[in-house]
Amino acid sequence: MLQSATPSSASPFTEEHQAFRQTLRRFIEKEVNPHVDKWEEDENFPAHELFPKMAQVGFFGVSYPEEYGGQGLDYWYNVVVVEELTNVNCGGIPMAVSVQTDMATPALNEFGSHELKKKFLEPAMRGQMVCSIAVTEPGAGSDVASIQTRAESDGDHYRINGSKLYITNGTQADWICLLARTEPGTGYRGMSLIIVPTKTPGFTVSRKLKKMGNHSSDTAELSFDNVRVPKSNRIGEEGMGFILQMQQFQKERLVSALMAACGAEKVIRLTISYLRERKAFGQPLIENQWIYFHLAELISEVEHLRQMSYHCVRRLVAGEDMTREASMAKLKAGRLVRETADWCMQFHGGMGYMEEYPIARYFRDSRLLSIGGGADEVMLGIIAKFEGILPGKKK
Repeated sequence: MLQSATPSSASPFTEEHQAFRQTLRRFIEKEVNPHVDKWEEDENFPAHELFPKMAQVGFFGVSYPEEYGGQGLDYWYNVVVVEELTNVNCGGIPMAVSVQTDMATPALNEFGSHELKKKFLEPAMRGQMVCSIAVTEPGAGSDVASIQTRAESDGDHYRINGSKLYITNGTQADWICLLARTEPGTGYRGMSLIIVPTKTPGFTVSRKLKKMGNHSSDTAELSFDNVRVPKSNRIGEEGMGFILQMQQFQKERLVSALMAACGAEKVIRLTISYLRERKAFGQPLIENQWIYFHLAELISEVEHLRQMSYHCVRRLVAGEDMTREASMAKLKAGRLVRETADWCMQFHGGMGYMEEYPIARYFRDSRLLSIGGGADEVMLGIIAKFEGILPGKKK
């Protein structure tokens, strides 16, 4: 990667960060990549076997307290984890891991009770439990305020009814971080985040979903039929779930942008290597000025995305709101990987279209980024709001 190849005085990474990076990279090369093709073919991977191994070398809980299975390190170690995950030869495994580290657990880590964190966060960070985040519903995707799943008061328990859709890790999860309505009504008020163990009676995996890409990552539709869980499983105050979920989304979007930058660079470098070897009309394709100019543009765009993502990390570390910048990075990331995938496949010609070559997998896997975690149109709405350019709004 560009950033790690020749660290400069401006690099946010110390020698300790880089040593950690090498440990993760060796693990991926030895324990993950040799199995990726089979897991992609199986359309699943053994999370309960892989996650404990990943936890042992430091993939989980990097900046979470040691008391709850974390390592208590600075957030730049999280960045190292995210960047190194792009060395996995597919998008499905990195997605599953990032759900565990940056989507299902941030709110629990920050706002959960001590008992809740000991029971659910600690085993997840040790890789002993697989977790998932359940927000999207059949009738509520990017419009989170429209969710209908309800958690009604039943003494000292909630009784949950409803369904969730497109849930990553859904078929393997031991517990779900669920966003549900705990008060009657509609809109963003009255929602709560609740931990739901998947062995609870009434919880079922309705079906495992088949996807265009990210095959090794299991995605499911979930059903809740009078599922009773203690109110002590709620994260934070009742009715604050929407706000907590919006905060959680920001880290998810930052992680997506970081992964996009490294993944796009990886596929560009692969394309450059191919074009140096592939000859047409008497010379290597890389010597075509239009091709290497276009690749230079793509590399420049990737570096801009990386530096924007690092800017978001700096704001996060400083305790500043990064919503505006993370939304911009997520928007740019989704569009850039689509452009990168398309051009790199084009430059590979027929080879790029073959499943035996990694470009086809990247083309399929990367397309999700403009949809998941808030579609491009949602990011544009957030940016427009911050800039005061929504109709009837003044900055």
